[in-house]
Amino acid sequence: MQISKAVITAAGHGQRRLPLQRFVDLDGVEKTALEIIIEEVLSAGVEQICLVVRPGDQAAYAEAAGTFARMLVFVEQPEPRGYGDALYRAAGFVGNEAFIHLVSDHLYISHASQRCAQQLVETAKAERSPVSAVQATRESMLPYYGTIGGRRRAGRTDLYEIDHVVEKPTPTEAEQSLLVPGLRAGHYLCLFGMHVLTPTIFELLDPPAHADASGPVMLSPALAALARRENYLALELNGSRYNIGIKYGILMAQLALALSGADREDILDRLVEMLASRRSAV
Repeated sequence: MQISKAVITAAGHGQRRLPLQRFVDLDGVEKTALEIIIEEVLSAGVEQICLVVRPGDQAAYAEAAGTFARMLVFVEQPEPRGYGDALYRAAGFVGNEAFIHLVSDHLYISHASQRCAQQLVETAKAERSPVSAVQATRESMLPYYGTIGGRRRAGRTDLYEIDHVVEKPTPTEAEQSLLVPGLRAGHYLCLFGMHVLTPTIFELLDPPAHADASGPVMLSPALAALARRENYLALELNGSRYNIGIKYGILMAQLALALSGADREDILDRLVEMLASRRSAV
């Protein structure tokens, strides 16, 4: 399995401006979220990148990509028909190849020598299977993420065979079908916003199959169908995801980058000063 293409979706409602936000990255350099995400996929050996955007957004994203703009192929999602429909728009770019897919409103920090995308791609190549990254997530965060149910692969503590995928389940739904043995109580394996997929996913997202649907085309039902068609795995990465699209998401992502990066000591000193001044003011 060769993985040289990446698809990044950036057409979602409320998501369009997030990749343009600026952060100070781990190396202490100010970058847009889009630049950080592009560097993530390049670390995994990607050579071509497709960015799915709303009509009229290409110029803003090309500017946000900086020197990486020349590597981007833009595909438009004409109507806001959902995340799954946005991904389907990249079918022509992907062709018959496996590819890595990332969302544009998540940033990632690895806790290992390899970046998160590298860990995922290496596992997909070794297993010759589609693999979605997951993270153990507390129950209160279920409304923000797709969640998987399955069982651990024998002899592995980080790899799971997927049986179910449910989009933003309720706690009751999760307890009934998504419990995974070995996780802490009240925690579930939620999608990380990073997948290695095969072209089969586009068959499952084909618009005619959703022509009568009144709502948006979501990715999670297609992933659930993928689990019935192929050997579909989940990898609990040695890293963390930060959703910059939720309340305080941008703040938490910047703090995580700062506390894991080159300016860690300086940031810690500033935080201590801030907390001390707050305490003295009480």
